[in-house]
Amino acid sequence: MATTTRARDNKGGNKDEGNWNGFGAIAGAVAGGAALGVLAMLGRKAAVQSPTLLAGDWMDGLIAEHKMVLKLFDALEATDDNAAGRRTMLLTQIKHALAKHALEEENVIYPALREAGRIEEADELTREHGYVKQYLYELENMPNTSPAFLEKVRKFRADLEDHIREEETDLFPSLRTQSDEAKNKHLTIAMNKEGYKLA
Repeated sequence: MATTTRARDNKGGNKDEGNWNGFGAIAGAVAGGAALGVLAMLGRKAAVQSPTLLAGDWMDGLIAEHKMVLKLFDALEATDDNAAGRRTMLLTQIKHALAKHALEEENVIYPALREAGRIEEADELTREHGYVKQYLYELENMPNTSPAFLEKVRKFRADLEDHIREEETDLFPSLRTQSDEAKNKHLTIAMNKEGYKLA
């Protein structure tokens, strides 16, 4: 318990001269809470990035992320027009997953494609990411309880699957084959580092 003594101030009134025993306990609790918050955030980031990290290499990680996003689309398409809250939540999850995925591809893999001489293809993939952002914007700004919402979701998914197919069947395998072991390892580390930023 903090003790307080009374002293006279220079005008003849009383002033408190508390000892600061209680302050140290409060400051310690605040610092401990902040440390726990930071650890929780780092743990969450590790959990979000771990499926990509555990996939082994950059291409397998990106393919795992493609599958995860398509599962979110499955869940969204399975909702009915009365599931406004669930649709909002799933669209938010899709937006976050695609933002993280785009950061990995645009900051690491597409530049590597350009270095490997696939400049036009890398530029086209980057352009398609702009359309992904447009779809997300449109979906967030339309009533998610209307039949038009799921129509837009299905069109978005079809375009996204075309994009994924091009990456998984042509561009990514050719980049991985063209790159030596050290380059593929570098791409894996760099991609996971980028993904961790938004995880």
